[in-house]
Amino acid sequence: MITIVDYGVGNLFSLVSSFKAVGCDVQVTGELSEIKKAEKILLPGVGAFRDASLKLKETGIGELIKEKAAKDTPILGVCLGMQLLFDKSLEYGEWDGLGLIPGEIRPISEIVSKELKIPHMGWNALNFREPKSPLFQYVEEGDHVYFVHSYSAVNCEEHILATVEYSAPITAAAGCGLVFGCQFHPEKSGNTGLSILRAFNEM
Repeated sequence: MITIVDYGVGNLFSLVSSFKAVGCDVQVTGELSEIKKAEKILLPGVGAFRDASLKLKETGIGELIKEKAAKDTPILGVCLGMQLLFDKSLEYGEWDGLGLIPGEIRPISEIVSKELKIPHMGWNALNFREPKSPLFQYVEEGDHVYFVHSYSAVNCEEHILATVEYSAPITAAAGCGLVFGCQFHPEKSGNTGLSILRAFNEM
């Protein structure tokens, strides 16, 4: 059973549909009692880091996710959900994340060509780090996934699982133990994205 955390800042319908498409049992909940029982957790997110971080703190969901991670519950963050897994974000200020993956979130404008559009929006080819993460066991080098973001993870070199090129390498996925994050949207990435969700479900 995949538990998708509903804390008010996620595109939940597409994620539910994608998990069901690969035969996964899935539930959406913001109830602490249900999250506490979760076998696997997906943390979604769309919008501002500050707002999402405050909601996780106010609801107690953030602390519970950290407790679940300490007990080796597989956790996957998607887009803003991935960014929240890191130590902090410098999006319009400095805001604390969950600290489950070492590193920080900074504007991609600091590292990409000034000629490129921001947000980074569209399809890009994955480049894997070795050893290849089990999250990508059904995905091939060069398969394309879909991005929409203006911020990315940096100072996390040893935890990078995959990158994409956008005039410079951008962190596409990162992980620490059984905590994983995808900056791209698996639910919008066709069969490649479905294969990633399938692999997560099998952990």
